[in-house]
Amino acid sequence: MEKKKILVLNLGSTSTKVAVYESEIMMMAESVGHGPEELKQFSTIFDQYELRKKSILGVLTKHDISLDEIDCIASRGSNVKPIPGGIYRITSDMIEDMKCGKYGLHPNMYGGMVAYDLGKQRNIPALTVDPPTMDELCPSARYSGIPQLERQSRFHALNQKATARKIAARLGKGYDEVNLIVAHLGGGISVGAHRQGKVVDVNNALDGDGPFSPERAGSLPAGDLVKLCYSGKYSLDEAMKLVQGGGGLVAYLGTTNGIEIEKRISEGDAVAAEVFEAMSYQIAKEIGACAAILEGKVDAIALTGSLAYSKRLTDSLTAKVSFIAKVHLDPGENEMDALAAGAMRFFQGTEQLSTY
Repeated sequence: MEKKKILVLNLGSTSTKVAVYESEIMMMAESVGHGPEELKQFSTIFDQYELRKKSILGVLTKHDISLDEIDCIASRGSNVKPIPGGIYRITSDMIEDMKCGKYGLHPNMYGGMVAYDLGKQRNIPALTVDPPTMDELCPSARYSGIPQLERQSRFHALNQKATARKIAARLGKGYDEVNLIVAHLGGGISVGAHRQGKVVDVNNALDGDGPFSPERAGSLPAGDLVKLCYSGKYSLDEAMKLVQGGGGLVAYLGTTNGIEIEKRISEGDAVAAEVFEAMSYQIAKEIGACAAILEGKVDAIALTGSLAYSKRLTDSLTAKVSFIAKVHLDPGENEMDALAAGAMRFFQGTEQLSTY
């Protein structure tokens, strides 16, 4: 089929990432940083729309790319209602769910908002792929142990699904033909059991459970956590900070920087070595749990995310879990490529649009 030009948007807390693809080939990519001085003028997260839109259009102008050339806009998903994985057209209902805060607030919602507005302006599709609140959990995975708390699916869905498709292709099979365990290793860590194209179990990598990570606490001793919260030492916000943003490696070692931690280990820091190995230990336990969910029928294990560049970590994990299945490395967060690939599946008709 003829080549399609796709504008891809991925907005983070302090960056606006913009790329243009011809089909699945990246032609241009740029990340615009937003420092504290620039962001402090905004009293709430809702005030950044014009800044983000201006940044996106500025990148296109800088690279002499007109919106008239663009066939489709694909934006990283935001916090919306739980939906199955797939390719979705960004709609007004989806935008309202991003903005209402019911499912959490994140600056990546501006990517969806800008994509929606520019798509309407140009009369071209505005799409999102496998949003982070994607939910394909099997019924048993939803039980926590008390009825008031249902386990939620919140994880690195876009990169996990994209990595799973890559590994399936390496095996010469379709994603819906294999059982895989995918571990996304980044600032947060998610480990998912992929059964024939569905993520039937995965830890809540945002603020719920699973291994501790560079900045998140993961699963905690429940009774001790309740006592800590009622000790009078912490407000709600402070207690949440312990779980998300101030837990994991940064709590033990004062930094989230894996390169710095490995340098400390190489210089003989025994505490850093023990903490880093404990993180590997917990990730391996989660991978083992996923193997049990898949009843031992695992075609491959994949390690992805920024920490998958760490040979120390991947060697440690491979030693622990390679008895389950071959371990494949796919380091990095390949979200821009995954969004472009999703848009092309839509154009090629190999995957139909899901309804929001």
